Amino acid sequence: MCNSNVKSAGVAQIDGRPVLQPAGNRVAPPPEAARPLKKSLHKSLSMPASFDNNAAAAARPAPENARAAAAAAAAASLLPPATPASMTARATKAVAAAAVAAEKSGRAKARKPGAVLPVVTFAALDAFEPAGSIAAAQREHAAQAQAQRKMRIAHYGRTASFSRVEGRVGATATAAEPVPTSPPGHDEKRCSFITPYSDPAYVAYHDEEWGVPVHDDELLFEMLTLSGVQVGADWTSILKKRHLYREAFSGFNVDAVAKYTEKQMASLSADFGLDLSTVRGTVNNACRILEVRRDFGSLDKYVWAFVNNKPLSPGYKYSRKIPVKTSKSESISKDMVRRGFRFVGPTVIHSFMQAVGLTNDHLVSCPRHRACSSSASAAAGRAN
Repeated sequence: MCNSNVKSAGVAQIDGRPVLQPAGNRVAPPPEAARPLKKSLHKSLSMPASFDNNAAAAARPAPENARAAAAAAAAASLLPPATPASMTARATKAVAAAAVAAEKSGRAKARKPGAVLPVVTFAALDAFEPAGSIAAAQREHAAQAQAQRKMRIAHYGRTASFSRVEGRVGATATAAEPVPTSPPGHDEKRCSFITPYSDPAYVAYHDEEWGVPVHDDELLFEMLTLSGVQVGADWTSILKKRHLYREAFSGFNVDAVAKYTEKQMASLSADFGLDLSTVRGTVNNACRILEVRRDFGSLDKYVWAFVNNKPLSPGYKYSRKIPVKTSKSESISKDMVRRGFRFVGPTVIHSFMQAVGLTNDHLVSCPRHRACSSSASAAAGRAN
């Protein structure tokens, strides 16, 4: 009886057949508490169709306050050590900010129906740093950059030596760089290429020599030489070396320069630092001037005959309108090249014409324009 009970207890159904199981393979059934409560869990998660999320949210205790308080506590723990009074103030601010954020979040949820979503607030962290400090600094930096940009645009071109209206030198110099004072009798309406920062030698040349009619052969010879040397350089540097050229070429005495030998030319080039080709060209031009004197009586009569002894007056209003060469300078250049002159291209001859007053290229707004015209008229009256 006992054996049958044991056998019946050790029999298991496998594939519909009773199979005797040894005692070691028997598995005790799990306790009641360990059984999965799938059915009960499913029942607890299931909700009726008429369930209102907003009503449930209002019925349940809101977890936002707890989350905000926890965030405030965590932020307070990360801060550096402070005095008890400051810690109390910080904690009070953090809790107040968390409460305000939770209240705003609850109001927004109450106004907007829908599913209740978890909200994580960082109001406690913002309470320890001024809100928008980085953004405020960036905005301030952008505002300063914009102000500087507007200032540059407003003052564009005004820091230069002359305004955009050519012929009117309305310079606004900086305090660190004093503006050279104008000579007496000359206002600020000089030719626009004369600026408050121009070299005094160049300003003096403009105010006293440039455009003034010249009828002296030695001075004509000097200006012809300087105009040829000026190619590739500027008048300021040439004017500063003017005394060297005068000393090297015997004050531009045509008869003396025409007698220079090859040895003398080499010596002048080495002593005064002049290019040997320039020295040779100057001596050659002196010899050609002697030939012109035999044909026309003087260099003065030769060059002024091209303009009928009356200076040209184009009447330019803007310096950009002044050309580097003209048809008249080209015709003079061709004739001088035919006679054997050197360094007398159209551009050089036009510069020579401006220097000796064959053409009055001062701007009409420049006071020197009227002065040169008056000098030319007086010279023409004396000649007649």
